[in-house]
Amino acid sequence: VQLQASGGGLVQAGGSLRLSCAASGRTFNDYTLGWFRQAPGKEREFVAALSWNGISTYYADSVKGRFTISRDNAKNTVYLQMNSLKPEDTAIYSCAADRWTTAQLMGARNEHDYRGQGTQVTVSS
Repeated sequence: VQLQASGGGLVQAGGSLRLSCAASGRTFNDYTLGWFRQAPGKEREFVAALSWNGISTYYADSVKGRFTISRDNAKNTVYLQMNSLKPEDTAIYSCAADRWTTAQLMGARNEHDYRGQGTQVTVSS
């Protein structure tokens, strides 16, 4: 089972990026999916999560109103649309999947059922 993030890159402040996380090896239709990030020298932090049915979302205050999480269960993929990017958004972004949890509770978890490799996002000022 793999979760592979992609779509990162270098962007100027105010720009946009769309990250994707494709799952393989099993279906995640009944899993809550989330995005986390870790900047150099900082602890890993929660970014956004989306419930298995796509109804409930939960965002970190730092990205609320700028980032949007979505999922395509047919493609077994979760997305993170990032707009109005700031230099402080620079980090390695990775995705995770948890069963039997809500989007809000996922934000408080340090361990996950599945956790993928990250993609680097760099925002220049």
